[in-house]
Amino acid sequence: MKSIACILLLSTTFVACQPSKSKDTIQRKDAVNEEPREPFSYINPKGSTVQTRFNLPEGFSRTLCDSNSFGHYLRELPLKEHGQPVLLYTGVEKPNNGNYLAAVDLPIPKGNLHQCADGVIRLRTDYLFSQKRFNEISFKFVSGKHYGYLTYLNGKLPTMENKWNYLINVYNSANTTSLNEQLISKAIRDLEIGDVFIYPHRNGGYGHAIIVVDKCINAQGSIKFMLAQSYTPAQELEIMDNPNNLGSPWYDLNFGETLMTSGMYFQKDELKSFE
Repeated sequence: MKSIACILLLSTTFVACQPSKSKDTIQRKDAVNEEPREPFSYINPKGSTVQTRFNLPEGFSRTLCDSNSFGHYLRELPLKEHGQPVLLYTGVEKPNNGNYLAAVDLPIPKGNLHQCADGVIRLRTDYLFSQKRFNEISFKFVSGKHYGYLTYLNGKLPTMENKWNYLINVYNSANTTSLNEQLISKAIRDLEIGDVFIYPHRNGGYGHAIIVVDKCINAQGSIKFMLAQSYTPAQELEIMDNPNNLGSPWYDLNFGETLMTSGMYFQKDELKSFE
């Protein structure tokens, strides 16, 4: 009898020790079979404009823009194919050491005539021209004189060619100092697409200007924005990388007193607007 009892006990123990198909085992198996998620990227390589190339931060939505606004125009700026370099006016590639994420696909003139303020002036001119607001195309020269497109036309009809020739004249006679004097100061909390961070000079050196080309907001009211610039020597416009978050074009509006960009910095009271 003892032998039979031992056999039964061993049999029971053997069965009890068998691994069961528990819920945990099934979940682990399913987890192994899941497709690996691709890491998040702010860049959509297939996008061909500012709005379609760059993804939003999680929880953010782009702010609304009227279809005829400067903001909408800047969001629709054409971009070169992903990975294409920014070119200097000489045709040489600009080295990219975390400075930019995309090159704007717009031609620039020959000669060293598409620097930082020139890039901002060009975008504003192109927008107003597209809206047929020719009388608003006017820029201040270093001399203090305002030079309007209609004055330049002197009765001629507006064309793409004479708009370009007008810009060349402006590039030769305007700079960050004159553009800074023309623009209107505004509070950082009121930042909109099309606004410009600008200073005419710093520590005895040259000035610089960059332009806001996109803006987004989340449910808590936090705001982020995107920047573009030209540079010296003259170059194509570029969408700027964020040195504090490389690979992202988005800057936090709550940056404190100083906005740090790749190679430059701006004070929050150096934000200005065309209107």
